[in-house]
Amino acid sequence: MSNTILEKLHLGLIVSCQALPDEPLHGPEIMARMAAAAAEGGAVGIRANGAADVRAIKRAVSLPVIGIVKRNYPDSAVYITPTLGEIEELLDAGADIIAFDATRQSRPGNCTLEQIIDLLNASPAASMADISTLEEALYAESLGVGCVSTTLSGYTPYSRQQEGPNLELLELAAQRLKIPVIAEGRISQPAQVEAALGLGAYAVVVGSAITRPQLITRQFAAAARKVRMNNNGNERPN
Repeated sequence: MSNTILEKLHLGLIVSCQALPDEPLHGPEIMARMAAAAAEGGAVGIRANGAADVRAIKRAVSLPVIGIVKRNYPDSAVYITPTLGEIEELLDAGADIIAFDATRQSRPGNCTLEQIIDLLNASPAASMADISTLEEALYAESLGVGCVSTTLSGYTPYSRQQEGPNLELLELAAQRLKIPVIAEGRISQPAQVEAALGLGAYAVVVGSAITRPQLITRQFAAAARKVRMNNNGNERPN
């Protein structure tokens, strides 16, 4: 089943439908509607945060759902599906693919990356390793993951920091790995989707540029504010 699910994503757009508790669109039913809109627009898969959102989205669309759980622990910097407990939550919710932090950073409660992957390999769900470097991608592949995603590039202290997507990492990973490499992270324009697929991405994930209207609005509002400030600066008293 895992390979069949991954095949449904090939050369397509995955839309990340997530809203944290402090965001206006937070809530499973709202995210389910967002996923339905993404499906209508041509998405081939949905990435969702939390078991409740996964359940609601699976009721709303027939697309493969990539589940994660973002949870902070005081003893670790890892927060994307950090322990076996989050894996179990997502399996119970019916996630088709489960994504997790596959960096080499220490995990909460002495949980290991190897334990995460072993549990997923024994489950019906496919596994997606979120990585920040080529070395992490290669190591995840050696442990038997179904695919890797460049999600965490620029979000670990030791990975390359940049404004846009790390297409160099994507290209190197696509060349070196024998498993699918998903492009994710700071992809905000259709041209970047085309570029990523052209460099060997199996599929591309886009989130904030589609599903966080407060961030999208901020860009347009900033453009208007710039003009307003310039006009105010050019005005002269009578």
